[in-house]
Amino acid sequence: MSITMGTTLASLVTNKRRVSALKSLGIVTVGDALTYYPFRVTEPVPLRAIREAAPGQQMAFAAVIRDMRVVPMNARRGYRLEATVDDADFARSRRVPGSTARLTFFSYRKSYVDWVSVRLRAGTSVVVSGMPGEYMGQLQFTHPEILTVAPVPAGAGAGLEGYARGAASGNGAFAGSADPYASAQSAYPPAATAPSGAALKYDADTVQEALTRVCRPRPVYHASSRISSEHIHETILGLLWMMGARTSSTPDGQLAGAGAAGIVAPATDTIAVQNGEEKSGTTAESGAEALSQSIPDVLPESVRKAKNLMHRAEAFLAIHDPASTARFKEAIETLRYEEAFVSQTSLLKARSHAHKSAAHSCPLVTDSLRDQFIASLPFSLTAGQQQVIHDIAADLAHDWPMQRLLQGEVGSGKTVVALAAMLQAVDAGYQAVLVAPTQVLAEQHAETIGRMVEQLKPAIPVTLLTGGMKLAARRKALAAASSGEPGIIVATHAAFSKTFQAPHLALVVIDEQHRFGVEQRESLNAKTDDGTTPHLLVMTATPIPRTAAMTWFGDLDISWLTELPGGRKPIRTVVVNEADAATMGRMFAHIRARVDTGERAYIVCPRIDADDEENEGGSGVSAAAGSARGRAAASGSSARTAAGGRATRAAADAIGIDDPYETFDENGETVARPPLHAVAEIADRLQKLPQFQGIRFATLTGRDKDDVKTQVMADFAGGETPILVSTTVIEVGVDVKQASCIVIFDADRYGLSQLHQLRGRVGRGGTNSWAFLISRAEPGSPAEQRLEVIHHSLDGAEIAQADLEFRGAGDVLGDAQSGGKSSLKLLRVVKDADMIADARTRAEQLLAADPELAGEVQLAGAVLDFTRGNETFLTSS
Repeated sequence: MSITMGTTLASLVTNKRRVSALKSLGIVTVGDALTYYPFRVTEPVPLRAIREAAPGQQMAFAAVIRDMRVVPMNARRGYRLEATVDDADFARSRRVPGSTARLTFFSYRKSYVDWVSVRLRAGTSVVVSGMPGEYMGQLQFTHPEILTVAPVPAGAGAGLEGYARGAASGNGAFAGSADPYASAQSAYPPAATAPSGAALKYDADTVQEALTRVCRPRPVYHASSRISSEHIHETILGLLWMMGARTSSTPDGQLAGAGAAGIVAPATDTIAVQNGEEKSGTTAESGAEALSQSIPDVLPESVRKAKNLMHRAEAFLAIHDPASTARFKEAIETLRYEEAFVSQTSLLKARSHAHKSAAHSCPLVTDSLRDQFIASLPFSLTAGQQQVIHDIAADLAHDWPMQRLLQGEVGSGKTVVALAAMLQAVDAGYQAVLVAPTQVLAEQHAETIGRMVEQLKPAIPVTLLTGGMKLAARRKALAAASSGEPGIIVATHAAFSKTFQAPHLALVVIDEQHRFGVEQRESLNAKTDDGTTPHLLVMTATPIPRTAAMTWFGDLDISWLTELPGGRKPIRTVVVNEADAATMGRMFAHIRARVDTGERAYIVCPRIDADDEENEGGSGVSAAAGSARGRAAASGSSARTAAGGRATRAAADAIGIDDPYETFDENGETVARPPLHAVAEIADRLQKLPQFQGIRFATLTGRDKDDVKTQVMADFAGGETPILVSTTVIEVGVDVKQASCIVIFDADRYGLSQLHQLRGRVGRGGTNSWAFLISRAEPGSPAEQRLEVIHHSLDGAEIAQADLEFRGAGDVLGDAQSGGKSSLKLLRVVKDADMIADARTRAEQLLAADPELAGEVQLAGAVLDFTRGNETFLTSS
């Protein structure tokens, strides 16, 4: 069976529970597994004889089991297993006297104790790795790592010959020349034979192999309660073996040298198919060739040599089975540059492709609708708005499609800029579509735009199209669009449906563009009847650091609106420890006082129901939650999130945190955290407080029907229900000018940019305003440090920069439709700026010589995968 990066694990791994556990981490194919990078690598474990042991310092040694006993624990249920080991032969190789130590294991499970007992029978040769301690005057290793070594067949002789020399070529832990222990295995008693009727499985064939395995640097992966880092590592090594790897990558830069440590063939009860059925039938050299054929290089050979980078297959091997920590870092740098090169090539190709398309030219005319509109505004445009409107006007006059990203702070006047652009298209005799992510926002846009253009001559038709409209109204809106009459159409996702046709469409404006996928946006290109591509203006209030924007939006022209219109007062941000009851009480009293003066308050919770089954602390939440990415990403992101596969649409609606900053312990296990607060729970608690007696509350979540959402927002804006308890559904575009307070529960679990977005829901009417961030973060923790950033800054770019540095780059891009993570798992936007610039320069040179990448088939495929799997837009971060 030929195994490729696209082969599914389900077809290779026989342990279905493990397949399911890996899937929950987003690992479905071989490629997913190989790009599930460890977040750290352990330092090499030094070899020491028992007499050289230092309490509290990791060590490894070879020994023989002298005796073993199982003792029931009377004071508490369970068992204690104790084994005495003797390292006389190994100590002789270290030129020190031999000694003994105790290995101790505790367990409540008799089955586990029985399993360990069989492995540690008297006479068994073992290699031990662990942290020594002292108990009752004797050296003790508690729950050490144990590898059992197969006994040497009679007459085999020097089973350990060359052990020191071979190991010395690994990580330096085995330095030495002639090894007096090399022929000592024959001195081990032959008692370690399988009991009658049983076939014991040994972990290693030789002591040298076992010592190499426990002493080498070991990658540590983000794990979960369902699968450990060790089992993830075991699976990945098994896959590498099946693809042809037989030894680790060696420091000379070649795959699989003769002296390198071998990768053990996977057990047939774990792996169903094995490439090369006999372990001894494949040489290191042929294994290296097979691996490089299974994992072809993506980078052009000229680029790889110029940058002195590893082959891709070699890099995967050095990451998942590193010969040294330096080798691991070198491999990470190789794949980090690969990500930079693929992403930049993709963006440059997209930009080149866009300029080859045809678009309707929309030049400005005398006494234009745009100029009438600007003159009718009751306020003066900021200098930034004037500049962006001018730039867009120049773009629209071209006969190739504009592709512009407009990033503006919450309340910076993006809607005015977008309307000016749409009026220019209408003036030229064409249609313009504004696509909003929610019905509430679409209705607000339609109402606002209709009011702004009602005095213009000639009259401008404004059509609203949403999925929640009644059938008759929907048919009327679709008919107006399909007529081709010049005008403005405001729509939700309904604009992407097959029933929507706009034959004279010249401009598409996407509001909060991270909510829509590439395929959805490109579907609008098919709405025209003459094959032209509409001009595209995408807008976001998500803060984008300039370094990130220039890096990831290289296919778009970028405009920033940094000035806020006059009259906006700064929002006062207060971080409140939830355990501080006195401060919480004062906060609620303050909110009641503001409500009594006619103002409104938002209370935001991340979950809808207290009994949502999704693990809110895991990155499946991150992947599901907001039409956001995912991802990181991790990684360098990425990852960092342990994964995206298990999230469902219902989970995305139920949990509104876009990145809960999952935390892990030193072994990669997720750290349990308190359950997230839910809308129903908080609404019930607050209504019982004396501060809110006589006040009506309303609730709003993503599960509510569109007509319910509309009515709830109308009642909130009108003051019938002045306190709204909601999920982050209010994050985007909701504009209630009387809202002056927002309380965000579990603020320590949100991304900084998302907190900044939520904070922007208040203070829109010129009144004093407050944002209260309720936190359960530990003092001095990274979560507390993040909140200090949002506490002290109102600058979206500064906050976004800090968010990137906290998160890593893997969360910057994502696929909102799949809920998956970004494939950028290692690249760091901030720290790798120079690398990205270098990759962009080299990609430009390559594309100048070979625009279609005809000579770089693997790179072309990677670029296509990147384009499909990574939207060139920000997630809701």
